[in-house]
Amino acid sequence: MKRNIEQLVTQMTLEEKAGLCSGLNFWQTKPIERLGIPSIMMTDGPHGLRKQEGPADHLGLHGSIPSTCFPSAAGLACSWDVSLTHKVGVALGEECQAEDISILLGPGANMKRSPLCGRNFEYFSEDPFLSSEMAAGHIEGVQSQGVGTSLKHFAVNNQEHRRMSVSSEVDERSLREIYLASFEGAVKKAQPWTVMSSYNKVNGVYASENRRLLTDILKEEWGHEGFVVSDWGAVNERVQGLAAGLELEMPSSNGKGDGKIVEAVRNGSLAEEALNRAVERLLTVIFKAVDNNKPNATYSVEEHHRLAREVASESMVLLKNEERILPLKKEGRIAVIGELAKAPRYQGGGSSHVNPTKLDDIAEEIKKSAGGNASIAYVQGYEIASDEINEQLEAEAVRTAQESDIAVLFIGLPDRYESEGYDRTHLRIPANQIHLIEAVTAVNPRVVVVLSNGSPIEMPWLGKVKGLLEAYLGGQALGGAIADLLFGDVSPSGKLAETFPMQLEHNPSHLNFPGEGDRVEYKEGLFIGYRYYDMKKIKPLFPFGFGLSYTSFEYADLTVSNKTLKDTDSVEVTLRVMNTGDVAGKEIVQLYVQDVTSSVIRPDKELKGFVKVELLPGEAKTVTFTLGKRAFAYYNVQIKDWHVETGEFNLMIGKSSEDIILTESVTVDSTIALPKNFTRNSTMGDLLVDPEAASIVQALLKSKPSSEIDENAFSSEMLQAMMNAVPLHALLNFSGADFTEEMLEDMLKKLNAG
Repeated sequence: MKRNIEQLVTQMTLEEKAGLCSGLNFWQTKPIERLGIPSIMMTDGPHGLRKQEGPADHLGLHGSIPSTCFPSAAGLACSWDVSLTHKVGVALGEECQAEDISILLGPGANMKRSPLCGRNFEYFSEDPFLSSEMAAGHIEGVQSQGVGTSLKHFAVNNQEHRRMSVSSEVDERSLREIYLASFEGAVKKAQPWTVMSSYNKVNGVYASENRRLLTDILKEEWGHEGFVVSDWGAVNERVQGLAAGLELEMPSSNGKGDGKIVEAVRNGSLAEEALNRAVERLLTVIFKAVDNNKPNATYSVEEHHRLAREVASESMVLLKNEERILPLKKEGRIAVIGELAKAPRYQGGGSSHVNPTKLDDIAEEIKKSAGGNASIAYVQGYEIASDEINEQLEAEAVRTAQESDIAVLFIGLPDRYESEGYDRTHLRIPANQIHLIEAVTAVNPRVVVVLSNGSPIEMPWLGKVKGLLEAYLGGQALGGAIADLLFGDVSPSGKLAETFPMQLEHNPSHLNFPGEGDRVEYKEGLFIGYRYYDMKKIKPLFPFGFGLSYTSFEYADLTVSNKTLKDTDSVEVTLRVMNTGDVAGKEIVQLYVQDVTSSVIRPDKELKGFVKVELLPGEAKTVTFTLGKRAFAYYNVQIKDWHVETGEFNLMIGKSSEDIILTESVTVDSTIALPKNFTRNSTMGDLLVDPEAASIVQALLKSKPSSEIDENAFSSEMLQAMMNAVPLHALLNFSGADFTEEMLEDMLKKLNAG
């Protein structure tokens, strides 16, 4: 239905307009019945709907209606499958329609700066390109059902420690290339109905009242059309927030924020036009939700559970398969050990905690998949609620493992180890689980470990086990998915969306996480995740993009559509991928771009494309990537825009960030000349890298210096290297009367005019 939003705003009183800018209660917006403006409902749940019918809260403390619990973002991202993420979004949208929910709060697109962040399970990746692509797929899926999303937490929210007061101090390039880029792609591609501002400050200014973030960048530069909602309780000063671009404060402020807005308009400190613009954005989304509402909508619980199983099996990552211990044969004696096989950890704690429609019993699903020819024996092994060794449980596990052909251990992080609201302090699993692994592997060398965790862990025991399956937090159907993978009914196809370090101290943020007091400095800059491990040549436990399969793949015939292009052009990159094994499988092909020679600090390589391809045994397919300007660009803080330097770039095709298989190169010509700003303090070296300036420098170098330098003591290369660091004003002394102040000023004018 078409409505004249601007006219509707003119009919509203000042109090009504101010009131619309905060919630009615914990989850709903305020209605204005006399004008036909309805209330709409929002609710938590990036990976499942958390609609509360009783007491409301934002930390998952109170119950919610049953809904499908899909794998959390940390696992889902390991599918590297945007179409699969879209399917999950569609299912979530259907469930929202069935429960009359207008906006689903998610997805989370924050970067995994540190593996210690307690909320990493809710975020996709350490890489902004992968994160933004997965987030866009999720948003488009949900919104295809007429339900809005809230892309969160904007921005630079990478820890839970003091999250409501800490200031994230980050330089402009890192902000743009890493932390904002993850949001930028999702906003531009998918247009989420809302964006959620985070609790923290960004460079000293609360995100909820940061005009540069909320208006200058999000609205004006990126073109976001919806409204900004605060994270629950994240508003610092309501009037400053609204002026900065924060349209909706949640939850209800019980009139406090509304009163401040009214007073500010009346005393002239807030322009009523700014309030009107906020109300227009709010009404546009509110009526979009109303017009897309589907009365009496339903969904199939069983169908969504089946989808959850498919998604989980596509997302889990096979990290080790020594002596091809997997897939398991559906025969013999198999020990299933660990309380996590009976009381699974299938989702994270906090505001995204879902009440599942059903929940797989992992041990039972293994029995079902094994069939009648295998003997499955389950033993608890440890107590998940404690870190202490239970000698009786462990002894029983050791006996069972000793009597079995193979032992499958279920280990991981308990709920109490990672959650919204606090960060981890180490990367270890509980001591009783480590002791159990050592005890079991001492009596049976054929051991497979299945991990349930929301983020990386250290694995000093890795060399003692033959197989390792990273299940992450696999959602309500994780049991069936694990069974499918263990027995080979599905070939593993997930690859890590984050780096697993050997030890915590190797992580690039280690010395600056979580900061001091209310200030955390991002001193590692651009170098988070694989960008850091590449440049430092530090061997990780498992690299970004790594994952094994039950089949094998061969890459060949890498070609580019043109070897030379302008930065305004695009280039197509193609290669052939073949399944050279004997079972069907899916391979994730990754494209990284490397600037061969750059005048600015850049990572060794950066992910700029990926595709998941399904192949039967012996089948080959052609994979194509299209790269545009952003694939080659860095953010230039001088021109406040993305810039490509003229030069050679390597296009690297890999199976992971470590395993590069094919490389081709292209030359990109920049169409933008950077403004020149040579000064008296510019060095000779600065001029030498500029073609126009170089000729002048060369002429100067040919003149004899009047100093007492013994040229016989220095090679020409040494002299050149020393002169590179000499500022222009020093030439006045070196050249005597041959070079004057007037000549220097004239030269600078010519250089900067060029």
